[in-house]
Amino acid sequence: MIRPDHPTLSIVRQCRLASISRSTFYHMPRGESARNLALMGMIDRQFLETPFYGAQQMTWHLRAEGHPVNIKRVRRLMRLMGLMPIYRQPRTSLPARGHKTYPYLLRGMSIGRPNQAWCADITYIPLAKGFLYLVAIMDWWSRKVLAWRLSNTMDVQFCIDALDDALSRYGPPEIFNTDHGSQFTSLAWTQRLKEAGVRISMDGRGRFLDNIFIERLWRSLKYECIYLHAFSGGREARQGIGDWVSFYNHRRPHAAHGGETPVKVYRERLSVSGPGLRPALHPTALVA
Repeated sequence: MIRPDHPTLSIVRQCRLASISRSTFYHMPRGESARNLALMGMIDRQFLETPFYGAQQMTWHLRAEGHPVNIKRVRRLMRLMGLMPIYRQPRTSLPARGHKTYPYLLRGMSIGRPNQAWCADITYIPLAKGFLYLVAIMDWWSRKVLAWRLSNTMDVQFCIDALDDALSRYGPPEIFNTDHGSQFTSLAWTQRLKEAGVRISMDGRGRFLDNIFIERLWRSLKYECIYLHAFSGGREARQGIGDWVSFYNHRRPHAAHGGETPVKVYRERLSVSGPGLRPALHPTALVA
């Protein structure tokens, strides 16, 4: 993403535009030990069950399971994984430095059609000898996964790649909702949405339910795919996740849609106009 030989932009300028520090660009990661990778897997599983666990509660849980860890290690690993507890806490999900954050626009709004609102989030994907980050973009109405990308870093570019893919295939939504993570408050991300004429919405601080549908997606993905296969590397993970996303979109029935699939709901609702539309869903409605 950063080109040291760029003819007009310096490394400093490129890092600023990408919302990363120069130290991050020059840093050569050493990777995590097998012990830490095992702990990260346990933390990830437990966090799906108890998303309100902070570093202290997670430390107590791991100790109770027979793993003598200290809170400093657990806090560092949770930050590395991008896991933040759902309650309000200072300095958890940090916006990009100097960049604007936006209000939550979906509170009380009835979502009644595809492309009225999209959402995005990033999650940690464990591998046999490492880990990756996955970003997904979802249509709020149908729950259809519109685009996704994997990356071994948390920089903004893989999020932009997924966004460009979704916009080129489906056109812009009316509203796009995310959390306050640095990728989604970066100038590169917000400017891309503004150029497409999209209204930007961001979760309330500590509001787990504000992006509930994509949180449910992560739970389904991990229990139905990630934990069952223990992918050995990035190529295998990309293939496996791609197969599962195709299954999820085209064949996995949703209770919220009377057993219909996200793709069927998305396509049928786009083709319908006038009376007889499906009743609008409130954003906090539960999904299977």
